[in-house]
Amino acid sequence: MQYAELKHTDMAAQRHKVVIAPIGSLEQHGHHLPVLTDTLINAEICRRADAELGDEALFLPILYVGASDHHRRFPGTVSISNSVYTAVLEDIVESLIGSGFTRIVLFNSHGGNGNPGYAALYNVQMRHRDERDLWLVMATWFAMAAPQIAQIDLLEKQDHVTHACELETSMILRIRPELVRMDLARGANFTYPSEFYTPDSSGPSRVSVARPFEHVSATGALSHPEVATPEKGERLYQVATEELVKFVREFQNWQTFDPA
Repeated sequence: MQYAELKHTDMAAQRHKVVIAPIGSLEQHGHHLPVLTDTLINAEICRRADAELGDEALFLPILYVGASDHHRRFPGTVSISNSVYTAVLEDIVESLIGSGFTRIVLFNSHGGNGNPGYAALYNVQMRHRDERDLWLVMATWFAMAAPQIAQIDLLEKQDHVTHACELETSMILRIRPELVRMDLARGANFTYPSEFYTPDSSGPSRVSVARPFEHVSATGALSHPEVATPEKGERLYQVATEELVKFVREFQNWQTFDPA
C-alpha cells in the first residue's frame, strides 16, 4: 500500500502496520550505468514487495538522493553530507512516530547511507528510549539477502554486491536496458598486500577504511560488470523481494520483552 496515496484521516487506522521508507542515491555508477542506479533498484524491489504485501505494509515514496560525498569527484553525483542526511532521516522517522507508527524500516540500497542511516535511528531511539514498543530498523537489501545472493548459481564472477558490478548492472539490464552501455562496462579488480583490507571489495575487509572512491576505481565501477545479464538481474530481484516480504511479515509481529 502506498503511504502517499492515503489521506491524513486514514492514518489512525493504519498505525499498526510496518512502514517502509526506501532510501537510495543519485551518484556515479561507472561509465556504463545511470546515476540513478541505486534508486532504480530499490524502487523495483519495493514495487514487487508492495504488490505481494498489499495492505500488510505501507511504502513511502523513495528518497532518491543519499550520502555520496565519496563519489563527488565523479561528475553527476548529487550528495547530502552525512550530518545533514542523518538529520533528514531523523525528521522523517520522527514524523512517522508522531503519526503513531511504531514499526519503521529504512530500506536502503546504497552503502554510503549505512552510517548516517543507523546514526539517525540510534538518535531517535535514544530520544524515545522509554517507548518499548517502538522498533526502528535499517535494512540494506544486499545485506538482508546476502546468504541467498551467494547461492545464485547464475552469478559468474562475484557472489555479493560491490558497485556498478555484475549484480547491479544485471538488475538495471532487467528493468531499464536502454540506460546501460555494456560496451563501456569495466570495473576495478586488483590485489592489495593486506590481510585486513580489500579495497576493490572482492572480499571482506576486517577494518573500515575512509577513502574517496576515485582512490579505488578509475572508472567508478568495481568487479565484473561485463558479465551482467538480465536473467541474473531477474533472479536478484526475486531473491531481494522474497527476503523483504519475509522480513516485513516477521517484523510486524515483533513483541517487546523483559531484559534477561
